[in-house]
Amino acid sequence: MDSSRISIKIAAIAESATLKVDAKAKALQAAGRPVISYAAGEPDFATPEHIVEAAVVAARDPKNHRYTPAIGLPELREAIVAKTKQDSGTEYTAAQVVVTNGGKQAVYQAFQVLLNPGDEVILPSPYWTTYPEAIALADGVTVEVFAGSDQNYKVTVAQLEAARTPKTKVLLFCSPSNPTGSVYSRSEVEAIGRWAHEHGIWIISDEIYQNLTYDGVKAVSVTEAVPEMIDTTILVNGVAKSYAMTGWRLGWMVGPMDAMKAAGNLQSHLSSNVSNISQRAAIAALTGPQDEVLAMRESFDRRRKLAVAELNKIPGWVAPMPEGAFYVYSDVSGLLGREWGGKVINTSLELCDYILDTAEVALVPGEAFGPSGYVRMSYALGDGPLLEGIQRLQKLFAGN
Repeated sequence: MDSSRISIKIAAIAESATLKVDAKAKALQAAGRPVISYAAGEPDFATPEHIVEAAVVAARDPKNHRYTPAIGLPELREAIVAKTKQDSGTEYTAAQVVVTNGGKQAVYQAFQVLLNPGDEVILPSPYWTTYPEAIALADGVTVEVFAGSDQNYKVTVAQLEAARTPKTKVLLFCSPSNPTGSVYSRSEVEAIGRWAHEHGIWIISDEIYQNLTYDGVKAVSVTEAVPEMIDTTILVNGVAKSYAMTGWRLGWMVGPMDAMKAAGNLQSHLSSNVSNISQRAAIAALTGPQDEVLAMRESFDRRRKLAVAELNKIPGWVAPMPEGAFYVYSDVSGLLGREWGGKVINTSLELCDYILDTAEVALVPGEAFGPSGYVRMSYALGDGPLLEGIQRLQKLFAGN
């Protein structure tokens, strides 16, 4: 790429690894290959009908054909306030809510609002592939802190403290986690929150998978566990995952008034208001019946148990049981440094390429989320394809 033509900052951005793998899988499927893809992090269910109907009605109402407040419809922001009180245990006002084009925009704006050039962000690894790019776009510096499968992919306060420097301004916190599905306990959240409060560190808490937890596990918010953090925490959320609304592009951010005012100002120039049709649909999602949401979660729970049980039958493949989201993050280091398909495979990136070429199964390599040696599998697809793809893996690595 000619650096004289394109901004250095923008040219340095890497394409989303998860979307790249998913696009490759879909291209192979379109060419007639029977590829089973575990790459995309989106439910395979249709958006619940009452939400779709609310959007249809909204589309016919001329008032939704016009500009509305950049920070979101008042009715939706009130619904978000109610949800945040119920699920995050924290009270806000509608003025402290900014509705965004998906949770991804909320993450981007949170870093833009908080960071100055050179500010450091502690990023627990494995992490969602977009976080380091959003940090770089805000001129921040990513400081990775890795927790492996032996820690159930959860960092400790001791690790965070070891990474802290005078330049540390923000901790990115994601529970339930993408890509690992790990959920921090209340005591773990409280310990991290108190550490951040003691050192004056902001927390950007991505709660997009908040309502997708299993076995009675609750995703506890930082502001609920440590109320003193309310003035230095930005909560990020949205309807994409829990309501099967990834394509509707509706997320939000909630936080202290000064930060939300700044985010609103940014958004007024960046994108203005989110589609009013999507906003009306989100109101229906948050305030309407939750039966289908619970049914989807039950399906994810069943698939989670199936995937983990079957993956762990593969010699050298270690798949911890996730407590949230809809991903299994497997440790495949036991398969590396060995000969597969006539050549020695040393990285999870090489392993995923081999699996796609040989077994026609698409997985996302650990390099997209941090260190090599791991793979992410989304189990947000039908039960049949879920099992068939894993059986292909079992056959591929059988007897070796």
